[in-house]
This record gives sequence, structure tokens and C-alpha cells, in this order.
Amino acid sequence: MKSVIVYWSGTGNTEMMAGLIQKGLENKGAAVTKAFVGELPDDEILAADLILLGCPSMGDEVLEEAEFDPWMTSVEGRMAGKTVALFGSYDWGDGQWMRTWVERMESAGANVKSSLIVNLTPEGDTEQQCVQFGESLL
Repeated sequence: MKSVIVYWSGTGNTEMMAGLIQKGLENKGAAVTKAFVGELPDDEILAADLILLGCPSMGDEVLEEAEFDPWMTSVEGRMAGKTVALFGSYDWGDGQWMRTWVERMESAGANVKSSLIVNLTPEGDTEQQCVQFGESLL
């Protein structure tokens, strides 16, 4: 199964999550490409069997607004029928940004398999949670 992880990270927390999730996918035999938003052509991302998208909560519990959200807006119309998983880190709040993002992707016609949020840096139990998240998607 070809999987693509596309993420944005400002402090490194979501990037760490991406790496741990990649490890979980690879533990289950997936071929994984991981890239910062904007590094891969959209057609390559959309051709994957499983698309994982990662973005932290920013501001008033929204996706990062300068790079990630504009990219998301540009591809969401082509997400119908795609299998997607969402992840990201947060500092405060209750995860509303993730619930909103899941609804947004479902409204675009994506099959959202799962989502994962981690408070700040993944460490200890939350590191393992990220690996298990990746494993659970296959």
C-alpha cells in the first residue's frame, strides 16, 4: 500500500508525529513518502492509497493559515473517494480544530479513517500512540 504523509510543523511537534506515524506504517509493510506541505506534486499525493495529513492547531483552533490551509483549500475538491487520516499537535483547547477538519474532509467526500491529536511534544505514551496510530491504519 502506497501511503503519503504531508504535514506542516512550526515547532517540530507535528513533524515528530509524522515520523512516528511513518514508523508505524512501515512496521506494517507500507511504502511511505513523507514530505513537508508543498514539497510533493499534488498528483503524487492524490494517487496514494492512503493520504495522511498533519497540521497543528493554530490561533483560535484553526489549521496553519499561511501555508497549510491554502494548500488544503487547493486540493480538498479532489479528495472525494480518497482514504485520509488526519493528525496534529496542540497546546491548548479541546481539539475543535481537528473535529472541524474531519468534518471538512468528510464534506469534501474523503473517507476519513481516523484522526489523532497530541498535546505538545509526543513523548512517552504519546510517542507509542503515534506509532500505533500508523499501524492501525493498515
